[in-house]
Amino acid sequence: MNFKNLLPQSVLRAFEAIVPPKINPAVLNQKFFGYDIARALTAALPPPDMTSKPRFVGLGSKPSTQEDLESDWAAHWATQLKTQILFHRKIWEYVYLMQALFDGGAMEPGKRGLGFGCGREAIASSLAGQGLRLTITDLPSEEMRKRGWADTNQHAAMRDAAFYAHLVDYPTFDSLVEFRPVNMNAIPNDLRDYDFCWSVCAFEHLGSIDKGLDFVVNAMDTLKPGGVAVHTTEFNYLDDTNTLTAGETVLFQRRHFEQLAERLTAAGHKIAPLDFYVGSKPMDRFIDIPPYPNDYPDEVRRQWGDESYHLKLMVGAFACTCFGLMVIKGPGK
Repeated sequence: MNFKNLLPQSVLRAFEAIVPPKINPAVLNQKFFGYDIARALTAALPPPDMTSKPRFVGLGSKPSTQEDLESDWAAHWATQLKTQILFHRKIWEYVYLMQALFDGGAMEPGKRGLGFGCGREAIASSLAGQGLRLTITDLPSEEMRKRGWADTNQHAAMRDAAFYAHLVDYPTFDSLVEFRPVNMNAIPNDLRDYDFCWSVCAFEHLGSIDKGLDFVVNAMDTLKPGGVAVHTTEFNYLDDTNTLTAGETVLFQRRHFEQLAERLTAAGHKIAPLDFYVGSKPMDRFIDIPPYPNDYPDEVRRQWGDESYHLKLMVGAFACTCFGLMVIKGPGK
């Protein structure tokens, strides 16, 4: 059967703009069957417990797995974030971050946190809703660069991009959250004495492998002794030889995390044990492939939707997943 005969002409024209004309139908079969499995797994999860309490788990530094997203701790933090557990790596990043901060003792009202590359993520609103005081940062906008970062209205607009009314009321957010324009490759010396810091899928975009690793080490200077740093990034988990080492997105390998752990340990810090097990359940073995829904033309999106479900995916020629790092600052450092 000719694959093209299965699609309406309008969808075919739109799809051929992003998919090579000779694409094997098995590629799309794999992709959409994987999404269907993820939906079925989501439907089979127990209903959320709105009365659940956080508990110490002792997370390691690890990749995303289906088992994590099926856990009670993930369900708790999804409830706190007022989102549904979906088998998607972004959800994993958020719940991993929250659990690691809790394990590190950061989830106490009045604690001070510093977020890097925050953009529009909802983490700041959720943490502010729990009474934490935050400085959130991102690269300055082009307009802010032109104004020399001096326009406080621009700063407020960048900060308010992280406000979500379903997670915190605005007066609370306004009183607890401030914004600073920060280049992660040059952290200002006055950002110091925080109880915790974090970044979500950010330090792989700093230009190179070395710059990303340097950021994690340098960010420890922003913490008090005993403070906790939690970062998530990209993990090239199937190829130990080749990877993307420079450019807009780099992909870290096991050896890079091991080198980072050695640097942090030598500096007197304590990194949560490295665990490279990527899981063996269906969503751990499903590797999503392009095109991804955000690349679909409008006609395709209208007919097939724009949702994606994956913990693993191809980035260029490499199979990747998210990796979380948790580090405790050493005493007297």
